[in-house]
Amino acid sequence: MLRSMYSGIGGMKNFQTKLDVIGNNISNVNTYGFKKGRTTFKDLVSQQLAGASNPTDNRGGTNPQQIGLGGTMATVDTIHTQGSLQTTGRALDLGISGDGFFIVNDGDLSYYTRAGNFYLDREGTLVTGDGMKVQGYRPGEDGQIDMNDFGELAIQAGEVIPPQATTDVSLKGNLDANPEQPVTVQYSVVDSLGGTHNIEVVFERQGENNWTYTINGPEGTNVNNGNGNIEFDENGQVDNPTDPINNVNFTPGNGAGQLSFDIDFSSITQFSGSNTVDIDEINGNSEGFLESFNISQTGEINGVYTNGEVRVLGQIAMATFNNTGGLTKSGDNLFQVSNNSGVPNIGLAGEGRGVMQGSSLEMSNVDLSEEFTEMIVAQRGFQSNTRIITTSDEILQELVNLKR
Repeated sequence: MLRSMYSGIGGMKNFQTKLDVIGNNISNVNTYGFKKGRTTFKDLVSQQLAGASNPTDNRGGTNPQQIGLGGTMATVDTIHTQGSLQTTGRALDLGISGDGFFIVNDGDLSYYTRAGNFYLDREGTLVTGDGMKVQGYRPGEDGQIDMNDFGELAIQAGEVIPPQATTDVSLKGNLDANPEQPVTVQYSVVDSLGGTHNIEVVFERQGENNWTYTINGPEGTNVNNGNGNIEFDENGQVDNPTDPINNVNFTPGNGAGQLSFDIDFSSITQFSGSNTVDIDEINGNSEGFLESFNISQTGEINGVYTNGEVRVLGQIAMATFNNTGGLTKSGDNLFQVSNNSGVPNIGLAGEGRGVMQGSSLEMSNVDLSEEFTEMIVAQRGFQSNTRIITTSDEILQELVNLKR
């Protein structure tokens, strides 16, 4: 009788905890990146009234006789299922499709989050709504992502990239094996001050599988090392020169230094047909200002400049864990490493991790219909346990009344 009363008290406490978790889930139904909780229960130790017995020749065995002493809470789980992605149209909103967390930093402490509503502070640093700095990889001097340079990311409005002189030019396409006239290709090169200069390459057939080329600079300039021969083999492939022609140069005459570049003809063919030879690749750029940016599925922040250049400004990092359920909730949509989560495996999106969806946010994975159903179950469970207590109390009252 008293056992049933204490079982009822334990059951009430369990369902109170379940209702607390359900209430927290419902209150965060519109919280971006929120992961719902779940409670599970287990029974307490059972009081042994009689043990099990072995069967004999004359009588079979008997089962143990035990009376349970109620239940208790087993776990409060964090369910890391994927939430739906909601399109927002905002460039700094990022959702994760798949496994992984964004990494944010608050001084010496690192936190992990699925909420990708990011912002820029006055210094252009990428931060969360609470000012925590988003972590990632920064580009090196060559403009490529340096996997050894990890830290905060910045997008500087109006950032200027200085002029870069042209150093490499390559051509591709076909030269008609039987042309009626010379073939001319025109393009522009950039000097050290950002000035552009029109260049033309004139190809003229001299005989079977043999051509000459002449590189002409702007009017009034003299191009050095701008003449030579190109030979093709019987299959129409370049036989000579197969390496870039080095140190084609001229003086721009606008105060910039001597412009020197290499030009590669190795991808040109000579087949009977039309003349399609044209510029394949050319480097160099004039001065440019950061005009806009976008974020790719792998987290690359690509800056678009007014001179047409697109450069990587940084790449957002992601972390995965062996046991995501072991992470500790820290509030503010943040998680922390615990003793049972494992160490973070930090890297790039798409490399065994989820991918990022630009202009989207991950919604809460709380299902209201499920939560309300569980709420009804918890409410009825709580009521049932109160009935156990009142019934036990009535029986105790009857015992007390026996003395009268």
